[in-house]
Amino acid sequence: MKNYFICMIAFLISSLPVFGQDFYDINTISTIEITFQEENWDFILDSLVANGQEERLLGSVAINGQFFDSVGVRYKGNSSYSPDRVKNPLNIKLDYVIDDQLIDNYGTLKLANVFKDPSFVREVLSYEIARKYFPASKSNFAKVYINGTYLGLYTSNQDVDKYFMRTHFASDENPRFKGEISGNARPGEMGGVWLYLGADSSSYFDRYQMESDYGWQDLVAFLDSLNNYPEYVDHVLNVDRHLWFLAFQNLLVNLDSPINNPQNFYLYKDDAGRFNPIPWDLNESFGAFTTLQSGGQLQLPQLDPFVNLANSNYPIISKILSNTTYRKMYVAHMKTMIEENFSNNWYATRAQEIQGIIDAEVQADSNKFYTYSDFLNNINESVGGDNFGGGRPRPGEQGIVGISELMEARIDYLYSLSDFQAEAPLINNVSTTPENPSAHSTVWLTAEVSNAQTVLLAYRSSFSSVFQKTEMFDDGNHNDGAAGDGTYGVSLKVGPSGIQYYIYAENNDAATFLPARAENEFYSISAVGDVVINEFMADNETTSADPNGEYDDWIELYNNTSNDISLAGYFLSDDGNDLTQWAFPDTFIAANSFLIIWADKDSGQTGLHSNFKLSSSGEAIYLVSPDSQIVDEVQFDAQETDLSTGRYPNGTGTFRQMPPTFAATNQSGITGIQDKDFGQLPEEYTLEQNYPNPFNPSTNIVFSVPKSGNYSLIVYNMLGEEVAQLLNGRLDAGTQTLVFDGSNLSSGIYFYTLTGNGVRLTKKMMLMK
Repeated sequence: MKNYFICMIAFLISSLPVFGQDFYDINTISTIEITFQEENWDFILDSLVANGQEERLLGSVAINGQFFDSVGVRYKGNSSYSPDRVKNPLNIKLDYVIDDQLIDNYGTLKLANVFKDPSFVREVLSYEIARKYFPASKSNFAKVYINGTYLGLYTSNQDVDKYFMRTHFASDENPRFKGEISGNARPGEMGGVWLYLGADSSSYFDRYQMESDYGWQDLVAFLDSLNNYPEYVDHVLNVDRHLWFLAFQNLLVNLDSPINNPQNFYLYKDDAGRFNPIPWDLNESFGAFTTLQSGGQLQLPQLDPFVNLANSNYPIISKILSNTTYRKMYVAHMKTMIEENFSNNWYATRAQEIQGIIDAEVQADSNKFYTYSDFLNNINESVGGDNFGGGRPRPGEQGIVGISELMEARIDYLYSLSDFQAEAPLINNVSTTPENPSAHSTVWLTAEVSNAQTVLLAYRSSFSSVFQKTEMFDDGNHNDGAAGDGTYGVSLKVGPSGIQYYIYAENNDAATFLPARAENEFYSISAVGDVVINEFMADNETTSADPNGEYDDWIELYNNTSNDISLAGYFLSDDGNDLTQWAFPDTFIAANSFLIIWADKDSGQTGLHSNFKLSSSGEAIYLVSPDSQIVDEVQFDAQETDLSTGRYPNGTGTFRQMPPTFAATNQSGITGIQDKDFGQLPEEYTLEQNYPNPFNPSTNIVFSVPKSGNYSLIVYNMLGEEVAQLLNGRLDAGTQTLVFDGSNLSSGIYFYTLTGNGVRLTKKMMLMK
């Protein structure tokens, strides 16, 4: 149960139609100030590394003015760590002692010291590209101080933890591993990647670190299937996601990854029973790591897109890309990445933009590994060595190829290869008949496809399910087409909540996906059932209390029909592996009415109380029929205190965050703070997180403007109503601090918005009395 209290956390809203900032927002450079009682803290941290310990030194941390006590800190890294360095990579565990001590739902901060990257952008840019195609960490920058001494500018990378899993997989308790070399072995001595070493799990301890409560046998079974029964690999591996993963690592010439080294990745087993690769430690992408473990002369731009295909020590590649269909899919994915990021020069422009965010901080970092001139030059040219590896760097320097220098030559090389020159099928004009089918009805899907020998429709009725594939035939449009006219069609039964689908076409030489980013992106056909999940609240502190006066999580159902519906035999669950987690008693939901279920594990209390709680950091909710079929589902990410997520329009629409409408018709959301016709926010404008936050009764609001002009700073409540105007008039350029006094206001969430000179920026704060 959860009684009334206010969490002392700074919250950020991501769904408002205004600019909001997450801890990993790329435009935010965080300030992290670590304080240890021990003056010899560096010696202690070095000793922990030397002794091979995972223990941490206890201290306190201030992050952008927000204080965290009893935090655990240790050094991390392999080659990027050295006891002789001032600026070592850091692992900061905010919830080391105090449970649920988080910043924006993040409990562990992982800070890289930008080793072997003169440009400072390799890691952040690589993660940004990866996130377009498969789950990958958020990444930005942070300034780090220890005991008042400035260490420098770090890359701050989101931990691949339970919150990451809930965000991307709607579960977090399944087996999770980190590919990590332990002991004294070097990467090239490990003998391959994803090898099957027998049934004894101890054989894998020096290659993998288990980060879940169980799973060694799951990992062994996966590696057994991959190596010995590759024809069934799609049962144990998310193959499409793996193809994106391989294409990404190869295209960006990231050789400090599992296409070359048995490290720097995670594996997570989803609710469908398949392992999913997740990238990690991208600081040496774009050719900063230059050693090919399988041997041979390496010219970075000419890295074979099928490197290690014939190497039995690399089943991670050889057991996958030896399949001709998977090979064509892999090339299609790599071509999509090239077209969307490199052929149009987006990556180079984006690299310059990121450098613009951190330029002043790089200049001020006296502990960086390269000069400021190297920082400016390394996007376009090599620093400290020959252009593409294989040569001899200058004495005492590590040669790092220029990012554009590498990728321009690499794209030219790849497009010279026959696999990339092959003419792929074209897919156009996808349509469905009817356009808005009802649940359990039949829909006809068609697409115009040319230059294809096989066309497949991949579909699923639940986001937790695996895409199934059925062949589409060139037998004409369902309405009026003639057989053989290039219009491929297939009929499909719509599930209780709709269908998600994409189209795949191939010929002997090449393949095409539509949409191009499938399976990470797909088309949807929505179907609304009779009874739906209509609204839920996963972080209820002050809004609605249950009959026992407790502010617990709740789930609201709605009956879209004009008849009462019995829910006897139905189930509610937040676990895709246990859809029958909580059974409804013999109850009904009235016609066109609402039903509330308290998600609090208090089954002995009055009313409907499920045997699970909701996670405010994200998960999934399933409504399941008596025959164990999913009737409705919603997958959600981090939730805001005292805001609900519900359908709009009520009962039929898509989900959005809104002020809670407990057992009442859903409203359209927070309406008072509307985004107007303002331009893109220039980087020179900053609106800081207020401090203290939470506050009582007053707090400081700091902002900077690059030029004089007319500005306003207005405070709104959660309903979008103006409660205070702190500024409205001409202001000189520079940094300003305003004090907001909330003495006459009630506890709750408020927003402050800076407007002027064509820009607008909003942040969130909490008043606690």
